[in-house]
Amino acid sequence: MIWVIIRMKAPSDKRMELSQAIVSLLGPIRAEKGCNQCDFYQDIGDENKLCLLEQWDNRENLKSHIRSKHFGVLRGAMNLLKEPYELILNNAARSMVIEDICV
Repeated sequence: MIWVIIRMKAPSDKRMELSQAIVSLLGPIRAEKGCNQCDFYQDIGDENKLCLLEQWDNRENLKSHIRSKHFGVLRGAMNLLKEPYELILNNAARSMVIEDICV
């Protein structure tokens, strides 16, 4: 099992647009092979802090997701961010970086 956590801080004037784009991707991402969970959260203390949480059954299915159209659309939507996003990959055995998956 591999967890993907993407933390973002959206500009207040782009938050709604970014949120709508991500929400529209939840169903298609959840339908991808190996996706056990895909949820989107907003911080209750700061509405501009957003988080996408995904859980994948194995490395190969996560690799397919990262190469998918849905992930490309997600990355395109995140171009609305002014600050860099934080992407964390973690499995039960060890933390990984994106290069570990894309090799």
